[in-house]
Amino acid sequence: MRQFLYCDKGYRPIKTWQDDCWVDMELPDEADINFLVDELGVPLTFIEDLRDIDERPRVDQESGWILTILRIPMPEEEDVMPYTTVPLGVMTNGQTVVTVCFFKTGLPQDFIGYSCRKQLTVTRRTDFILHILFNATFWFLSYLKQMNEEVTGAERAIERSVQNRNLIDLMHLQKSLVLFNTSLRGNQVLLGRLYRVFGNDFDHDLYEDLEIEMKQADNTVTVYSDILEGTMGALGSIISNNVNQIMKRMTGITIILMVPTLVASFYGMNVGGLTLADLPFSFYIVIFIAALLTVATYLWLRHIKWF
Repeated sequence: MRQFLYCDKGYRPIKTWQDDCWVDMELPDEADINFLVDELGVPLTFIEDLRDIDERPRVDQESGWILTILRIPMPEEEDVMPYTTVPLGVMTNGQTVVTVCFFKTGLPQDFIGYSCRKQLTVTRRTDFILHILFNATFWFLSYLKQMNEEVTGAERAIERSVQNRNLIDLMHLQKSLVLFNTSLRGNQVLLGRLYRVFGNDFDHDLYEDLEIEMKQADNTVTVYSDILEGTMGALGSIISNNVNQIMKRMTGITIILMVPTLVASFYGMNVGGLTLADLPFSFYIVIFIAALLTVATYLWLRHIKWF
């Protein structure tokens, strides 16, 4: 999808391309790519790099264009991980700004709405990149709050009953946190790289605010990762303890059932000279002895707190 936007107290859509506008493309098709390469002169290698979902944050220059790749978060539709990160490319040649993402994220639309609400005016291309990074960092923090709520919900579900589904959900959240941690640190390195590439040609207040937000997001990921790691470790101990308790109960039941079985085995032997063999009520006596020994065994196990 292709859209052209012009900044006039916020980014607003225009019908056709013009100088000093922003060209945003999400899920571009071949016609969109041909427009970028043939009409605007964007290097094809830049676009091909953005197809790789594992592309790392970096800055590259070619044919008068500067490519800035950052990682942005998005929900994962497949039942593998609840959240993931994808690359977003910001390309500029000094007049035109182009953003390309081969995934449907919604971040550009969110930034457009934000710029209109704040009546934001962006005059420098470096400031545009910083605003996109700032918006991406805000999205990281927003998704981190959702992940924390999901972890809390999974913990409450596990307190009631430990099920494999709950453990798998926590494992997937842990993977998402690892991706968030890697992407945020990559974006932090990218921010330092932008400072060296563009020099002082940017809004210093925005740069400092972005540094603070990135550090906050990085610290939040670290805290949540530590909490989730501790939760997984505690759950492992709880599951192991539950298994031990179950095995202990099963062992106690086996001991109790072994007593009447042992008595019946002795008196079931087909040999002469067995005690009580000639008494008329020998069967009931044997049953009484077996029951008495079984109750005594049960009381002894309760005394030593086996149950």
